[in-house]
Amino acid sequence: MINVTIWNEFVHERRDEEVKAVYPDGIHKQLERALTPEGFAIRTCTLEEDDHGLTREVLDSTDVMIWWGHMAHELVDDSIAEAVAQRVREGMGLIVLHSGHFSKPFKKLMGTGCDLKWREAGEQEILWAVNPSHPIAEGIGENIILEHEEMYGEFFDIPTPDEIVFISNFSGGEVFRSGCTFRRGSGKIFYFRPGHETYPTYYNQDVIRVIANSIRWAYPATAAKPVYGNTQPVRSLEARELV
Repeated sequence: MINVTIWNEFVHERRDEEVKAVYPDGIHKQLERALTPEGFAIRTCTLEEDDHGLTREVLDSTDVMIWWGHMAHELVDDSIAEAVAQRVREGMGLIVLHSGHFSKPFKKLMGTGCDLKWREAGEQEILWAVNPSHPIAEGIGENIILEHEEMYGEFFDIPTPDEIVFISNFSGGEVFRSGCTFRRGSGKIFYFRPGHETYPTYYNQDVIRVIANSIRWAYPATAAKPVYGNTQPVRSLEARELV
C-alpha cells in the first residue's frame, strides 16, 4: 500500500467564507475523501500543527507527498522545507498542486524563481494531454475541461521539465505547461496546475484521476540506494592486469 501524506496550509478555508463554501473541511480533506477509494493509506497535515505536521517520523514513513499552499508560503519553517526536499532526493515522491509552485520545497528542488503570469477571472481551462501514453495521463482522453479556473500563463520560470504531460489553454489566450515531471536524486516530482481555492476543481473526477495516477507514478522505486563517497576498486589490481 502506498503511504500518502497530503499537506495543506489550511488558511484560506478558515478565513474566507467563499473558500469555506467550496471546501468546508479544507482542501486536504476533500483530496483525502476523493483519493481514499484508490486504495492509498492517507494522512493529512497542516501548517499550524507542530513541525507543520511533518515530523521526522511522518516524513520517513511517507512514500508520496501532496503539497498545496498559497498565502502562507513564507510561514513554512526553512528547516522543514529542507527536510521535505531532502526526502525527495532520497526517493519520496512529491506532487505539487496549483499555487504550490511558490512553495519553499518546490523552489528548493527547482533552483529557480518558479514565477508565472496569473489572472483570477473564472475562465475556462482546457488541459490537453500532450503525452497521452504517459502513466499520469492514463484514462484521461484528449483533454480535461474546467469551466472556471484561475489563469496561469507562460513564461513559467522552472527548469526544462523531464516530461510535459499536459498543456493548458485559457479563454484569454494564454497557454501554460500545466503537468510537468522532474527527477531530483532518487525522487520523482509532478507539478499539476489546476486547483484554485475558490473553484471546485478537486471534485472533478478527471483531476482526481490525474492525481491518483501521479501518486502511483511517483511511488519510490525499489532499486538499491546509490552509494556515495570514497570507495575501493571493483576489481583488484591483479585482476585488472589479467584483462
